[in-house]
Amino acid sequence: MDEVVESTELAVVGGGPAGLRVAEVASKAGVQIRLFEGQRGVARKFLVAGRGGLNLTHGENVEDFVTRYRGPELSSKFWKQALSEMSPNELREWAKNLGSETVEASSGRVYPYQRRAAPLLRAWLERLREQDVMISVRHLLVDLSKKDEGWELVFSTPDGLLRLKAKAVVMALGGASWPRTGSDGGWFSLCEKLGLATQPWAAANCGWEVEWPEAIARFEGEPLKNLELEVGNEKRRGELVLTSYGLEGGPIYALGPALRAMEDPVLSINFKSSLAPEVIARKMESVRRNFVEEAKVRLKLPPVVGEVLTEFAGPFEESEAGKERFLDAVQGCRIPLRNPRPIAEAISSAGGISWRELDEQLMAKSCPGLFFAGEMIDWEAPTGGYLLQGCFSTGTLVGKAAARWTNLTRG
Repeated sequence: MDEVVESTELAVVGGGPAGLRVAEVASKAGVQIRLFEGQRGVARKFLVAGRGGLNLTHGENVEDFVTRYRGPELSSKFWKQALSEMSPNELREWAKNLGSETVEASSGRVYPYQRRAAPLLRAWLERLREQDVMISVRHLLVDLSKKDEGWELVFSTPDGLLRLKAKAVVMALGGASWPRTGSDGGWFSLCEKLGLATQPWAAANCGWEVEWPEAIARFEGEPLKNLELEVGNEKRRGELVLTSYGLEGGPIYALGPALRAMEDPVLSINFKSSLAPEVIARKMESVRRNFVEEAKVRLKLPPVVGEVLTEFAGPFEESEAGKERFLDAVQGCRIPLRNPRPIAEAISSAGGISWRELDEQLMAKSCPGLFFAGEMIDWEAPTGGYLLQGCFSTGTLVGKAAARWTNLTRG
């Protein structure tokens, strides 16, 4: 197999939004960039997100924004710094300058007006070409090692091996969700070889499995609206969808970290969160029997909710005590969960490079000149624009830091 030896100032490994943003920022600072992607094209996960309208960011204030990010040893101080490098408003302005105006939905989620990723990506890649960023696809990183003069990377390519020498390296290979887009977390061994600690992968922003009886499983696809979910001291409002294997939806995604921390995860659901307890009690005041059937009329409970209440909180004896138990269940039905869905189905992942390995510029403390950006690092955030914003903000921070490092080490 042929082997080619080349060199560059800064090698960026990974062609997702974090890696592309690193390349954009560092090349604008005058650094020679080569970006490598193992798939046939860059930003495949970005394009997948575009099928849902491409939720770029969120319109809430930065003070609340920083609280959405979680991870072991992770503080809001870092995210304040990262969001100051590229704020939600700056991300919207960046998209506008590439020809994609954005709009804020009533939910606060921000989308390109066209609700598509492809036009934005095409304009972005054109900008990178104008800034002389060289992008090589179908280049899979197979080895990474520190050399006196910098770093050496080895890529497997359709034409053989490429051995590349670089003054600095940015790793932006993503997490472990949606592996068919190339984001499979297979880079762990390269980092462990360098002595960098990692946290194991976990599915984030994903559905959870419930052992439904047939009477409930037949309602697959049924929406459960106006809910309030509670796990420990955390609460979320919103809508879930019942599936044959369990539950899906934004509120349970957001409660994922709290559920994963439980040895025996249990979800409490208030099915009538729009009504005060005293209103519910008044509507059911004259009922003495058949509480579930009466509640379908008086409280407008969907049939599927009646089945869930009966399965997980019933039976309800025909007495005042039985009615109290029923009313309590309507406003707090405890449902035992089994497992999160497989990570390949998850929207995002937790786990990756431990924060304690990195400095404030996301450079590895023990490996000078090696930086990390995006979902390779052990953080997670709910859906709603926070994930892409995190990738753009860390990419901007690292792009500036890697450019400074490269310029300082120029001979």
